[in-house]
Amino acid sequence: MRKGILSLTASAAALALGLTACGGDSGQTTTTTTDSASASASGAVGKIGVIMPDSKSSARWETADRKYLEEAFKAAGVEYDIQNAQNDKTQFQTIADQMITNGATVLMIVNLDSGTGKTVIEKAKSQGVATIDYDRLTLGGGAAYYVSFDNTKVGKLQGEGLVKCLTDKKADKPIVAYLNGSPTDNNATLFKEGYDSVLKPKFDSGEYVKGPDQSVPDWDNTQAGTIFEQMLTQEPKIAGVLAANDGLGNAAITVLKKNNLNGKVPVTGQDATVQGLQNILAGDQCMTVYKAVKKEADAAAKLAVALAKGEKPTTSGSVKDPETGQDVPSELMEPQAIYFDNVKDVVADGYVTKEELCTGEFAEKCTEAGIQ
Repeated sequence: MRKGILSLTASAAALALGLTACGGDSGQTTTTTTDSASASASGAVGKIGVIMPDSKSSARWETADRKYLEEAFKAAGVEYDIQNAQNDKTQFQTIADQMITNGATVLMIVNLDSGTGKTVIEKAKSQGVATIDYDRLTLGGGAAYYVSFDNTKVGKLQGEGLVKCLTDKKADKPIVAYLNGSPTDNNATLFKEGYDSVLKPKFDSGEYVKGPDQSVPDWDNTQAGTIFEQMLTQEPKIAGVLAANDGLGNAAITVLKKNNLNGKVPVTGQDATVQGLQNILAGDQCMTVYKAVKKEADAAAKLAVALAKGEKPTTSGSVKDPETGQDVPSELMEPQAIYFDNVKDVVADGYVTKEELCTGEFAEKCTEAGIQ
C-alpha cells in the first residue's frame, strides 16, 4: 500500500521551519513542518497532504476544517500541506500530483466529484500513498479510510426540523420545495435520503404537497437563488423550503425577503454557519444542523498521523461503497439539530464566537436566546 516513509532529517526540518503561506489561483495554501526536536522525538514520519474543495459553497472548509486539522497536525508534530482547489477539477488533480511529488505519504481529500476523486486516489495508491476520504465518500474510489458525519441522519434531522416548524405555524397541506445539494456530491444524495424518509410519507398521505424539487450544481449559492426564484414564480404558494445547507437556505431567504415572505416560510439549513445562525436568530430560518467539525477533523487527523507513522489504524465502523459494494473503514460523527432555543450550544462548543455572531441587530436576539 505504501512505498515507504519520508525521514525528516534535522537539516531538512531546520530548512523548513515555521509556516509558509502561498496564494494563487488555487486559493490559500499552508505548509507547516515540525522542528528538528519534534521530528527526532517521533521518529521517521511521513508527510500529510490535504485537499479542501472550495471556499465558496460553505465557509466551514477554511474557517473550521483547515484550522482544526492544522491544530491537530501541529500537536502531533507532523509535516503537512493543506491546499484548497477552489472548485477547479484540473487544479484539484494538479495539487494532488504536486503533493505526491513533494513526498506526501498520506493524502486526505474532500472530493469535488467522485470521478475526479477516484482519479486522484487511484494515482496516489499506485505511488504507495495512503488515502483518506474526508467528509465526502468518493464512490468507487477505494480510499483506505473515510471520516464524516452520519449524513443520512443529517438529512433526517432537516426533515424533522421542517415538520416541526410547519407544525408550529399550523400549516395546512403546505407545499414543500426542495433545494438539494450538488448532484455530484454523494453527501447530497445521503441528505436527501434522510429528509425523504421523513417527508415522503407526508406527501403520500396528502398531509403535505410535494413542490419543486431541484439540485444545485456545485452547491453554488448564486445558482440556488436563481433556481429558487424560478420555483417561487412557478409555485407562489410554497410554504416550506428544505434547503440542504445554510448557503442554499440563505439564497432562498434572500428571495423570500424580496417577496415579503421571510419568516413566514420555514427554511432549513446545515453547517451552523454564522450567517445561518443569524438567520435563525432573526426568525428567517427554521433550523440548521450542527456538525462538530473539530471532532471530524480530530478523527481524520488521528488516522492520518497513524498512517504517516507507518501504522495500520482501526476504526469504529465501516460504510459500504454503493458502487463497489466494498466496506470502507470509517469514523462517523453524530450531528445535532439547532433551533433558536439551542443556538447557544454552538457558541458554547466554540464553533462560533459570541463576538462574531452577536453583532449589531443580533445582540438583542442573542440575549433572548440565552447566549452568554
